[in-house]
Amino acid sequence: MRMTIESDPSYPAHWEADVVLRDGGTARIRPITTEDAGRLVSFYEQVSDESKYYRFFAPYPRLSDRDVHRFTHHDYVDRVGLAATIGEEFIGTVRYDRIGPDGRPASAPADEAEVAFLVQDAHQGRGVASALLEHIGAVARERGIRRFAAEVLPANTKMIKVFTDVGYQQKRSFEDGSVHLTLDLEPTAESLAVQRAREQRAEARSVQRLLAPGSVAVVGVSRSGAGVGAAALRNLRDSGFHGHLYAVNEAVTRDLLDGVRAYRTVEDIGAPVDLAVIAVPAERVPDAVAACGEHGVQGLVVLSAGYGDSGPAGLARQRELLRQVRSYGMRLIGPNAYGVINTAPDVELNASLTPPPMPVRGRTGLFTQSGAIGIALLSALVRRGEGLSSFVSAGNRADVSGNDILQYWYEDEATDVALMYLETLGNPRKFTRLARRTAAVKPVVVAKGGRHTPAGHVVPGTRLSEDTVSALLRQAGVIRVDTVTELVDVGLLLASQPLPAGPRIAILGNSESLGVLTYDACLAQGLRPLPPLDLTTAASPEDFRTALGAALASDDCDAVIVTAIPWVSEHALADDLADALRGAVAGSPGKPVAVVHVELAELVQALSATRRPAATREPSASEPGTCEPAAHGQTATRGPAGEPPVPPGAGAASTPAAPAANGTPASIPGPDRIPGYPAAERAVKAVAEAVRYGQWRRALADAGQVPEYEDIDEAGAAAQLAGLLADVDTGAVLTLTDWDARELLARYGIRVLPTLPAPSPDAAVRAAEVLGYPVALKTTAPHLRHRADLGGVRLDLTNEAELRRSYEELTDALGKPAELQPVVQPMMARGVDTVVRSVIDPAAGAVLSFGLAGVASELLGDTAHRLVPATDRDAAALVRSIRAAPLLFGWRGSDPVDTPALEQVLLRLSRLVDDHPEVIGVTLEPVVVAVEGVCALSATVRIAHPPARGDLGPRTLPSY
Repeated sequence: MRMTIESDPSYPAHWEADVVLRDGGTARIRPITTEDAGRLVSFYEQVSDESKYYRFFAPYPRLSDRDVHRFTHHDYVDRVGLAATIGEEFIGTVRYDRIGPDGRPASAPADEAEVAFLVQDAHQGRGVASALLEHIGAVARERGIRRFAAEVLPANTKMIKVFTDVGYQQKRSFEDGSVHLTLDLEPTAESLAVQRAREQRAEARSVQRLLAPGSVAVVGVSRSGAGVGAAALRNLRDSGFHGHLYAVNEAVTRDLLDGVRAYRTVEDIGAPVDLAVIAVPAERVPDAVAACGEHGVQGLVVLSAGYGDSGPAGLARQRELLRQVRSYGMRLIGPNAYGVINTAPDVELNASLTPPPMPVRGRTGLFTQSGAIGIALLSALVRRGEGLSSFVSAGNRADVSGNDILQYWYEDEATDVALMYLETLGNPRKFTRLARRTAAVKPVVVAKGGRHTPAGHVVPGTRLSEDTVSALLRQAGVIRVDTVTELVDVGLLLASQPLPAGPRIAILGNSESLGVLTYDACLAQGLRPLPPLDLTTAASPEDFRTALGAALASDDCDAVIVTAIPWVSEHALADDLADALRGAVAGSPGKPVAVVHVELAELVQALSATRRPAATREPSASEPGTCEPAAHGQTATRGPAGEPPVPPGAGAASTPAAPAANGTPASIPGPDRIPGYPAAERAVKAVAEAVRYGQWRRALADAGQVPEYEDIDEAGAAAQLAGLLADVDTGAVLTLTDWDARELLARYGIRVLPTLPAPSPDAAVRAAEVLGYPVALKTTAPHLRHRADLGGVRLDLTNEAELRRSYEELTDALGKPAELQPVVQPMMARGVDTVVRSVIDPAAGAVLSFGLAGVASELLGDTAHRLVPATDRDAAALVRSIRAAPLLFGWRGSDPVDTPALEQVLLRLSRLVDDHPEVIGVTLEPVVVAVEGVCALSATVRIAHPPARGDLGPRTLPSY
């Protein structure tokens, strides 16, 4: 059932939401309407007598007509009911009724409500009640309710736990045989942490079900063996998938297709199916989805194209596909997906279009939105000896996105490095939050595609520039690279080498010229290279071992770059040199090593090749890793690899390389692998990114604090904003007058120099007498504002005569007073002119920006950015991260200016926009930073009714 505002104008459609439950399945939460009577009765009939007793405190076998009417008729203000649904079926309900101090029904301004839940027994334990509580709490806050009251029987321990675990401030008492709970609905740090922890576990579980299914059905396998479906089936079969495998073709006439048990429909499979790979034409996908949903399939990989990638009609088809998939509680990878791979030894899933051999097992996770880029990245990683833990190519990314994969990788012990190719971020606010948490424990490397939304990727837009997005990603610890080549280069280093402790780089090799190139590249990346050590072209592998060992043992460097050019007998020495380098690293581990080679492809292979014991032999037919006859409903599967499982949390460097079950050796972990690069710039770039990431990780130990200020008038600012917005329509933006802007900023301790209008020479003189000489005369016309280079400013006017003469010069040169809009300001101490801004981006949230004033900084884009709320460390870094920062610290003998006072302005502005989401834009320009003190000469403040902040509200899946 899909309600619309047209059919019921009071229906709050914005309360509808899809959520991921604790077990990884999905449900839809929506308001209960008058059309739900039959569904409510059916739902209640499926609830056990015990659950009914817990809900009504007495035996209550059935709902009366009066009950049904009361539970389905709501005004969506004082009485609200929400239902969690899968398809057309209710699986849980929650309602609140506003009450007064006497506990009787009431209307606003009463701010308390009674709340009660009921969850179908078959769905208890899935987190349904927790999700419903989050959403009913958000609804109640929207309607002016601040507290929930609940009566729970002491034996109903599950429901008591739902209330006590939510993280709200609460009171608990025992009265008249029941537990009385009162919950303060104001979000707290604890409630937000609880909500996000639940979100992480649920979304990670939903991805885990897609990557580690116990059974897979491929829908759309041709009888001829041609086509996408048949290819996907072969790849699954040949990868050695450990679960049950089924082929589905509606015209099949035999029991087997490609040696796999075949069925006409998914419904005909007499066993559960966890994952379905759909490879039928787009017009037939809805029938396939319906069949999978009715059979209880948990997730889908839709390879079919013809959706958002094919124009408006396809985009509408894609939205309907997502709605249909979620109605069955499933999750979706695709459409237009390339597929998924999981190399875990107990899974070995290749549900993709990647032909055998499957990538070897490794410690790197890879996510791409583009199938073509996915193919290229897989090829590059395999060619350079890197294995994968998991791979997801999401295509049009209608449902499962990079955010979901980050949730999974965060707790995945098989993944040490996360590589992502993204064409859009979707929700940058959530992405940066998840990436920051993941990057705190493992590197996240991102190559971001185009600046515009590609076909098929229907996601919220962002007004932020690419430079700003990049800065925010780096603040979150993300290693942002520009190309897929750099993605592989950086990933290889991070997957095989420890993080450098600092920027000091030792360079050694058998080519002086290549060493100099590497040295220059290090300087360009902001590293601190030591003078290159030239071993000469006569250097032997043993010379390399000795030099590298000495560099690694030295306290003077944090990383080593080895350069190598060919000998006359390249092939004979490649293996020897690789062994020599690995031997040196093994003798002095703890520092990263990268190799720059020129025309030494054999060396790269030797550095990344698996070294197998001399006694290694091919397994016989009776050993693990061989094929057995197919059992009912499955292809031939392979047994375990025959080696003990890796203990949870074991590091790559301490784990021996185990052969994959398909006979392909796993990638080498730890110091045995040394990444090689065909150009010095590529190796240095990879090392530099590792250095910066290591510095970010170490800085996490002291991330700083958001300061508290006793002189901030938060309540006064809230009241002022409420009054200013009282007559402003929703969606409209109000630019404050200079007076209102100064008053609002002053409440947060931000001083803006007073300004008086000067529409005539006499008015200018009167203004100067009020403010006191010396004064400044300036134009405020939009085309002249902040453009001192155009002559619209006169400074240090010490008397009336100078002021009148300057006024005449200004109007003669630039135009009439009505056009120039002159103003008078008092003079302040000279200093460095800067610009401080904050803007609310619809996707990324509040962003704080800083740069120097003037056209040069604007032209060069010399602006730094941080997410709000900013810490004291963020503010200090913001001031120092622009290229022109030396001008603030005594450039060429000038006096250093008061940067601590400047940092306070940044922190106070950050607090203002964080405390009051109504403030959607602030520009302080210029902010003059003197030797002592700081002052903004002008301020522009824009306010509006705050939009919903999705990342701070209840858990919900995006609906594109």
